[in-house]
Amino acid sequence: MIRITELALPLEAPEGALRAALLKRLRLRDEELLDFTVFKRSYDARKKTTAITFVYIVDLAVRDEAAVLRRFARDPHVGPAPDTAYHPVAQAPAGLAERPLVVGFGPGGLFAALLLAQMGFRPIVLERGRDVRRRTQDTWGLWRRKVLDPVSNVQFGEGGAGLFSDGKLYSQIKDPKFHGRQVMREFVAAGAPEEILYVSKPHIGTFRLTGVVARMREQILALGGEVRFESRVVDLVLRDGQVEGVALASGEVLRSRHVVLALGHSSRDTFRMLVERGVYVEPKPFAVGFRIEHPQSMIDRARLGRYAGHPALGAADYKLVHHARNGRAVYSFCMCPGGTVVAATSEPGRVVTNGMSQYSRNERNANAGIVVGIDPQRDFPGGPLAGVELQERLESQAYVLGGSDYCAPGQLVGDFLRGVPSTALGEIEPSYKPGVTLGDLGGALPEYAIEAIREALPAFGRQIAGFDREDALFTGVETRTSSPLRITRDATTLQSLNVRGLFPCGEGAGYAGGILSAGVDGIKVAEAVALSLGGARRPVAVAS
Repeated sequence: MIRITELALPLEAPEGALRAALLKRLRLRDEELLDFTVFKRSYDARKKTTAITFVYIVDLAVRDEAAVLRRFARDPHVGPAPDTAYHPVAQAPAGLAERPLVVGFGPGGLFAALLLAQMGFRPIVLERGRDVRRRTQDTWGLWRRKVLDPVSNVQFGEGGAGLFSDGKLYSQIKDPKFHGRQVMREFVAAGAPEEILYVSKPHIGTFRLTGVVARMREQILALGGEVRFESRVVDLVLRDGQVEGVALASGEVLRSRHVVLALGHSSRDTFRMLVERGVYVEPKPFAVGFRIEHPQSMIDRARLGRYAGHPALGAADYKLVHHARNGRAVYSFCMCPGGTVVAATSEPGRVVTNGMSQYSRNERNANAGIVVGIDPQRDFPGGPLAGVELQERLESQAYVLGGSDYCAPGQLVGDFLRGVPSTALGEIEPSYKPGVTLGDLGGALPEYAIEAIREALPAFGRQIAGFDREDALFTGVETRTSSPLRITRDATTLQSLNVRGLFPCGEGAGYAGGILSAGVDGIKVAEAVALSLGGARRPVAVAS
């Protein structure tokens, strides 16, 4: 296979234009181009006032590959296509009695369990929450009736916190083995749109993602795995620095010397248990802030110009960062085009916001977190749980500011910049359910964060016209941007630094930051577990 990069076509190129462009680019006759696949398609909107172009990376098969590669040997945009296929590292030995345990069924646990099942290890998954169908019903209970179920909510249950989000499937992680590609392939095999394999910023959306996750669970079961819902791990069975199993809230003890800890970033009770049991845990940086809402049409015009609303482009997104004078970085986080702000708490008496979009991204508002990076040494010195405790204080305060009924505190951006409470909405209607209570967010975050956000908003307004408009709406608080701690692991074995057989995995362990990166980490951890269990190594194919 040959790969061509940086191949540009007009936004409204006719059908067949890509094949014609490939033939022209490589100076081939039609019969010499045997097949081609789009590996990636992005768009270049730098000239949005004149023309937006699609930019392609294409893998293709030709009749005489060696001759074409010789002809373009000095062309940096033509070369051999890398091998992106997934090659399992091992297969379970016959008669293996021990079954690995996977604690948590978010993206990290899902892919760890799936890969272990595909390699024949019959994993047992322990998920504290409920399956996607019941979990969706429970979550609507908070959004529609202000009734929180601490067992089953936006954070806990099948699919993890990423289930109720934009379903973004892109990341900036280093991925030399193309594990991210395998994550995409598994999603497509389970019913996700095939376009996620090639669009530059793929997403699935919540409603589609629920069905995809359920079908992946069925595959794990068909391969001999087991998934237990409402099975909360409350303790580890340890002996001489080796994990030997887990204890459940029901009193049951499951034995295994290989335990994947794929906790979500909100598993605070489990974090505390790990610290009490002496598992090595350290605090890590995260971010806090608010959700901001604008009309999606405004974002489309600012980002796409005269092409705003073009069906081939969809709803526009943005990514912003500002380095404030007080040394703080303010940035947009988890931007959700055409989406909604959602109630994302998992604990009584606390308010947390997050963003969510459906696959269509056709809601009226755009939203994103506007957050400030914070550091344990500088901002919350103390033990490994200091960041958790900071999150809890801010969320409890937000609950009170919102009226102590799971409504969220809100404020218009213009009032926030002036430091006065808001009393009435402007054009922008809040999407957060169960509701927003207007007031003053000036005390909802640490002073350094408020100062940095107030400085950043006008700077963002110079990049996106109207970003700091008077009636843009802040909703607070956004605290669960990532895990506030890391369950540190050995870089080679991927096991805990001081507990053998314990494999920290995914976002809650501090090794991922979204669906794709957590899925990739799940694959890596599954491979480490398989090899540790004595799986027969498989030869790895090498691309020619």
